[in-house]
Amino acid sequence: MKTAVHVTHEAVQKIGGIGAVLHGLLTSRHYSENVDRDILVGPLFSTDGPAANRLGAGGEVLYSSIDGIVRHPLAAALQAVERKYHVGIVYGRKVFYDKYTQVTSHPEVLLFDLNHYSAERIGAFKWELYDKFNIESNRYEWIWDYEQYVRLAEPAIEGLFAIGAGSPEHPAIIFSHEYMGMPTALAAKLHGPERFRTIFYAHEVAPMRRIVESHPGHDISFYNAMRMGHAQKLSVDDVFGPQSFFYKYPLVDAARHCDNIFAVGDYIVDEFRFLNPAFEGRNIDLAYNGVPSFQISLPEKTASQNRLQSYCQTLLGFRPDHVFAHVTRMVVSKGLWRDIRVMEQIDQLLAAEKKSAVLIVLSTETSARGADDVMNMESGYHWPVAHREGYPDLTGGEAAFYTGVQEFNARSRNCKIIYINQFGFDQRACGQRMPPDMDFMDIRQGSDVEFGQSVYEPFGIAQVEPISFGGICVFTSLCGCTGFARKAAGKNSTPNVIEVDYTAWEGLSLASLEDCLSIDAAYRHRIEISVAAQVAKKIVAGLPSSPAANERMVAEGYRLASQMSWEVVARDYVLPGMERALRCPPTPHIAPRVAIP
Repeated sequence: MKTAVHVTHEAVQKIGGIGAVLHGLLTSRHYSENVDRDILVGPLFSTDGPAANRLGAGGEVLYSSIDGIVRHPLAAALQAVERKYHVGIVYGRKVFYDKYTQVTSHPEVLLFDLNHYSAERIGAFKWELYDKFNIESNRYEWIWDYEQYVRLAEPAIEGLFAIGAGSPEHPAIIFSHEYMGMPTALAAKLHGPERFRTIFYAHEVAPMRRIVESHPGHDISFYNAMRMGHAQKLSVDDVFGPQSFFYKYPLVDAARHCDNIFAVGDYIVDEFRFLNPAFEGRNIDLAYNGVPSFQISLPEKTASQNRLQSYCQTLLGFRPDHVFAHVTRMVVSKGLWRDIRVMEQIDQLLAAEKKSAVLIVLSTETSARGADDVMNMESGYHWPVAHREGYPDLTGGEAAFYTGVQEFNARSRNCKIIYINQFGFDQRACGQRMPPDMDFMDIRQGSDVEFGQSVYEPFGIAQVEPISFGGICVFTSLCGCTGFARKAAGKNSTPNVIEVDYTAWEGLSLASLEDCLSIDAAYRHRIEISVAAQVAKKIVAGLPSSPAANERMVAEGYRLASQMSWEVVARDYVLPGMERALRCPPTPHIAPRVAIP
């Protein structure tokens, strides 16, 4: 009996990368055939609304003290946990289904209402965290994002006891998806080491993301400093100053106490060992994210391309030869301004060839706009070609990016950018000028190029998704998907991937850590312009010029994606890593922080 417990803020709602990972794993055949029981654990974020909505679409609530649903064989055991910790519990099942693998999964879900937690219990647990793991919760307990996951820990462990998860003969594996699950993993070490094994699932190294995003030199400064600092046996604290003020830091640092660590990209391993020298002696397994892998025909790709071209013609008045895309979140780490720098260069190259292109950027930093708002913006001022600041249109970050788009569109001749600040890609989400038969898969299947030149990208699921459909995916060498694509391609180069490395610009001369840290925005901008020119040439040279070339791109893309699927991830990375964790002895693994003399 193999049981996996996934502790995450995405136990019910798919918000980002962790939700994509859960869906990919739970609907892969290799994973579902080898894991007998899945349990998703997280906070209950709201007690509003009816019980039917607690676990999302298709979810089934079996027990909920909040809603008076208490007739269940496990009710007495769950109620004992509630009384002990002053929490509410929702227990049930939800459904994961993938139409391509035809796998349906029915994981159990345990959610906890933590708003009225016992002060005595939380105080005692915080003391244990300090005494055994040197975590000073008093520095961060005013931050709810920290506090709620500390509160979650002990009732989660006892809730798992109540539903019969884990035993000395068959320990359950607790996955701490990022920092959110670490208090629960540590509680397992303290209160049930014989019944549980723990894995920290690193979708990023949060303190490193914060540094990369906040430093004006971004990746160019950070990764060169990390390489140089690590070679000198220095940690992140030595190079960038103490990081313990950041509430995620002690929880990520505590990953060294887990029985295993999963890293979604190669650079995550380096970042851990830069975070704390104690990680040098800990096993860290690569566990890349999977890529959608299913084959489409050239007519299917052409149909999607035609819909995208027709949409561009409706909005801009011309039918472009090529359509590019960038589907992403509106955050600094995605490096969206780099797309504009590359498009400036592509505009000149395509002008010489008398060809044209449109880049569609689909990104927002807020929730989806309603259909009525979209209709009013579209009829009022021709959204999404034009935008206005303020609700329901541009937020502050979106307005800053749109300023760059406006400048580019005013200067360019053969290329334009359409910025769609919306979730979804169909008529309901994007307005009546979109073709009625358009859906999200069209922007995946029909785009010639997908941009993804992030300054920090642990893996990058979104920017590698179009590979299966013959698209050219442009991402930095620091992205985790780069390492996976290299392994999948083997010794052969692939036309479906263009690697970009801003940190290794040929004109960059860095003799010391001070040189790395002194890179400012102006210097970074000069580097980005130079690298963008090289990237643009590669993109234009790689664009398919005939149906036959397009068909070859589709065939090669599918071949590559089939070696990067969730089936491959589950079989070659996740399941072996779980076995390694299960072989660990049932000990707390409490290790002190290591200092290098």
